[in-house]
Amino acid sequence: MWEGLRLQVLLLCLGAVLWSSAAVAGSRGPQDRGHRHHHPSVYRSRERRKEGQVLHRSKRGWVWNQFFVIEEYTGPDPVLVGRLHSDVDTGDGNIKYILSGEGAGTIFVIDDRTGNIHATKTLDREEQAEYTLTAQAVARDTNKPLEPPSEFIVKVQDINDNPPVFLHGPYYASVAEMSNVGTSVIQVTASDADDPTYGNSAKLVYSILQGQPYFSVEPHSGIIRTALPNMDREAKQEYDVVIQAKDMGGHMGGLSGTAQVKITLTDVNDNPPKFSQGVYAMSVSEDKVPGEEVGRLKAKDTDQGENGLVDYTVLEGDGMNYFEISKDSETQEAVIKLKKPVDFETKRSYTLKVEATNPYLDTRFISWGPYKDTTIVKISVEDADEPPSFMATSYTFEVEENAPGGTLVGRVHARDTDIANNPIRYLIPRYTDLEEFFTISPEDGTIKTTRSLDRETQAWHNISVSATEIGGHHQDAKVRVNIKVKDVNDNAPEFATQEEVLMCENVTPGTIIKTVSAVDKDEMAHRQHFHFSLAPRVANNLNFSLKDNRGDTANVMVIRRGFSRMTQGVYELPIEINDNGVPPMSSTNTLMIRVCSCDSKGTILSCNVEPFVLPAGLSTGALIAILACIVILLAIVVLFVALRRQKKEPLIVLEEEDIRENIITYDDEGGGEEDTEAFDIATLQNPDGANGFLPRKDIKPELQYPLRPGLRPVANKRNVIHSFLVRKVVTGRRGNADTVNELTMEKKTVALLTKKHEKKKRSANSDSVPSVAPPTGRRRICPNRTSSSSLNFCFCSPFFNKNRP
Repeated sequence: MWEGLRLQVLLLCLGAVLWSSAAVAGSRGPQDRGHRHHHPSVYRSRERRKEGQVLHRSKRGWVWNQFFVIEEYTGPDPVLVGRLHSDVDTGDGNIKYILSGEGAGTIFVIDDRTGNIHATKTLDREEQAEYTLTAQAVARDTNKPLEPPSEFIVKVQDINDNPPVFLHGPYYASVAEMSNVGTSVIQVTASDADDPTYGNSAKLVYSILQGQPYFSVEPHSGIIRTALPNMDREAKQEYDVVIQAKDMGGHMGGLSGTAQVKITLTDVNDNPPKFSQGVYAMSVSEDKVPGEEVGRLKAKDTDQGENGLVDYTVLEGDGMNYFEISKDSETQEAVIKLKKPVDFETKRSYTLKVEATNPYLDTRFISWGPYKDTTIVKISVEDADEPPSFMATSYTFEVEENAPGGTLVGRVHARDTDIANNPIRYLIPRYTDLEEFFTISPEDGTIKTTRSLDRETQAWHNISVSATEIGGHHQDAKVRVNIKVKDVNDNAPEFATQEEVLMCENVTPGTIIKTVSAVDKDEMAHRQHFHFSLAPRVANNLNFSLKDNRGDTANVMVIRRGFSRMTQGVYELPIEINDNGVPPMSSTNTLMIRVCSCDSKGTILSCNVEPFVLPAGLSTGALIAILACIVILLAIVVLFVALRRQKKEPLIVLEEEDIRENIITYDDEGGGEEDTEAFDIATLQNPDGANGFLPRKDIKPELQYPLRPGLRPVANKRNVIHSFLVRKVVTGRRGNADTVNELTMEKKTVALLTKKHEKKKRSANSDSVPSVAPPTGRRRICPNRTSSSSLNFCFCSPFFNKNRP
């Protein structure tokens, strides 16, 4: 820290000395103009002239006092950067100096009278190393330029204020184990922001702070190298190294920075595989099937990746034919599997010698070998209760078709391989012989047929036979039995296809109209072929001939012309086919030949004797549908008539019925027009019938108060009328007379009857009331008449008067 402070003080003193000398040089006057400093860019542009032209250098009017300023200056006063002076400046103050460019007015300010330039802020070279400014002298009063503007550069002078920095740290590197001393590992590089062209501020020196004695670093290049031989990854794999970079050439007072470097030793194949045991013991049950795992073992290799891979092989041993070895790629273990079934009763133990080797070797370390190891594997066989074993893996038998039931097919044999040697029982599972064509003897495994077999129906029968030991755990074994039905020539040949032959009427004699072929359900022997011939009864016909092709086909040819479909439209040609088998079988097949009408090119036009005529009339289905509809309509009519006859006439008066035909009959003389105009007679329509109440016809109503002999029934008759009306009219409709209109009509009826009765009483000359003759004119029969001793009347409705005289 003190070293840096001293350096800054020294630089400040040097700057002051340079400033003083520049001030003295500027006060010498015009005679020293030959010593003035000119900016290189001023006359560089003037020298760009054509060749041969005389160049004239104009005198410069500027004096440059200072071009440098120290960075990071922290003094109380602004730093004097330099002073500007023009030849036209006589010191009278008429000259004004103007400064423009980078930082002008903010970082750099100028005294417009004296031309002194000061830096008002602390400058950092690492932020900006130089500033380009432009100065000009103008008249103070008019701001008219007195000289052209000139450009100059202010450089910031560097100090050692930045330590070295490792921009890419932390670093990760690797080097192979067992590397030689001096093997390059990685190069680290630090950066210093200070000016490398000025002093030693950016001169770096590297050193190692942590990681000895395993690694070293070159001071000037930063390359890290190994420092110890035979570094073993299996002993230590990772190393943490710290590298320091120091400026000022590594001298005292310089600034420094550090970086972390993690170095990993990579693996090489320098270690052989090694079994942890000299002998491995395993066991396997005799009921294991080939491919099942017996056991595992592993040779350890401390190397990594492909250097740690291990391959296993069986070198020798009596179990090489019964066991095989493979490798689990994930666990690097040796897997021993059963190659062939083992039998406890035959051999009870096996021995294997297993070797483990590295597939990839490093030639640099072969002398350290050998890179392999061996061990012994002993495998013992365990006894197991095994199922019976058939003498063959499968059986194939033959039996002739049509052989009678009980024919011997073959025999299967199984035995118990255990020491107990239990007896065996045989069985055919029904699901393999659903139709039960075969049977087997449970004791000796003899297979026989249950009925004759047909090869053409089923040529092969594939069944299973199960053998179960009697006693023990009743284990069983199954074997496949394939039974072939041998062919017997028991089927006659026949046409391959049953097709009708179409022949033209104008066919030419000798034309082949059909090539017939035959098939036989039986097997055809080598060089066996069919023989075709016409049946004897048509052998000499004059229409067709047959030519045998000495194979499976024959040609049918026409031997005459002049066929007519009107004369005979169809010909039947019987053909005999013989299979030439043992025994020979033959059949007669009829070939149907239809005569057709053709054009001149032989194209068939029609093969029918007469055109097909559609039947006239309706189809049977349509007739049945029509008859069904008629029956349904008749049934509906009959049902409607029956219901109509059983239907009762309504008890209420229809609206269209003439209400004036309702007559009230009583034993009194008629009142003329008053009787029909006094009130609405519609009220007297049968209220009981309308409400579902029908008065009884087998009794007559009685008077509530009987008349005493010799008394006039005037008073009582009124009461009788009133009671009768109340009982017959009012009371009968009491449950339904809910409206005001109905009650009003009932009152009018009572008042009318009362009026009639009083009129009759005034005209009476005796104590009894004579019967009043019915009114003249049309009379109605009232079926429900309610009468008393002096007053008889009834109510009639259209229901009772309908259709009556």
